[in-house]
Amino acid sequence: MQALLAPWLVFFCLVAAAQVPQPPEVAARSYLLMDLSANQVLAAREPDAPVEPASLTKLMTAYLVFDALRAKKITLQQTLPVSQRAWKMPGSRMFIDPKMQVPVEDLIKGMIVQSGNDATMALAEGVGGTAEHFVELMNQQAKALGMKNTGYKNPEGLTAPGHTTTARDLSILSTRLLQDFPEYMGYYKTQKYRYQGTPTANDTNRNMLLFRDPTVDGLKTGHTEAAGYCLIATAKRDFPNLAGRRLLAIVLGANSETARANEAQKLLNWGYTAYEGLKLFDANQAVLEPQVWKGSEKTVKLGQPQPIVLAVPAGSASKIKTQVVRPDPLVAPFTKGQQVGTLRILSGEQVLREVPLVALQGVEQAGIFGRAWDAMRLWIK
Repeated sequence: MQALLAPWLVFFCLVAAAQVPQPPEVAARSYLLMDLSANQVLAAREPDAPVEPASLTKLMTAYLVFDALRAKKITLQQTLPVSQRAWKMPGSRMFIDPKMQVPVEDLIKGMIVQSGNDATMALAEGVGGTAEHFVELMNQQAKALGMKNTGYKNPEGLTAPGHTTTARDLSILSTRLLQDFPEYMGYYKTQKYRYQGTPTANDTNRNMLLFRDPTVDGLKTGHTEAAGYCLIATAKRDFPNLAGRRLLAIVLGANSETARANEAQKLLNWGYTAYEGLKLFDANQAVLEPQVWKGSEKTVKLGQPQPIVLAVPAGSASKIKTQVVRPDPLVAPFTKGQQVGTLRILSGEQVLREVPLVALQGVEQAGIFGRAWDAMRLWIK
């Protein structure tokens, strides 16, 4: 009977490991390239080194603003005052002043497109009451997202002791921003914006890739003397085997605006050519449908509510195989979403990834007679 309870394996195939492509040389202090469709890091250098985020800080400010919008604490049409503190913010500006009452949506555009420190402060004060309380919320949210090496001291990104992050933490924040608030991501691809009455020369998004590459749709630039020139670029390209494949390139500490754009473009192009996206299973597609004992249904569908995608070296997709690990026997009940097994994705004997397999539908217990019958069958088995 002990053998019946031990996990068993369903082997589909094992293959030789594919050679990992070598990334290009990147002229930056640190970088990270991620395939967001596959949730997989393709290349990185010094991803956990502490760096100043400069205006990349505004991604966390935006996260909290979008969360406040969703919670209906504020609205896009609502106007916010411009404090003396916001008006006097140094660095990049939207050029708003205390005589103005500015709609939240315009402040968001000013923060994202123009990287306005004044707009950012007005939003922080509007959502948090004070900038100091808003910074507390930023650090709480960073902890909740799993950004283990990030500390915020202000909402806009000006240099301050202890105001640091890492490329890896920025990848976590960028990923969650895209996943959690897709309805607001259109702001990040806006090429030009200015608020009525402000300088016309201050209307252009500093992300050069928005003007060079039509597949790029975000995300944010940053620059201070200490941080150097930084860019988080996102792109989405369609392929025959995977539509809407999204990559994220993080370049930190480049030596110029042009350099950060060039290096991010280099990483994106390399990622799309050196790796191909392999969709193994669609969202809610059954990976397998094993027998269930003592249940109201005879089988249970196991899979994932999201597509199961892997990034593999170009030309090696046919070599990637899978292995399923699950308990046997499977005894009801199961709730929808309950993890029941694991999908291992392998290259050779190397496990590339383990994906939880969950019940795609609930299975209740059978009646007393059904349970008794299956109990007897299991004993005989």
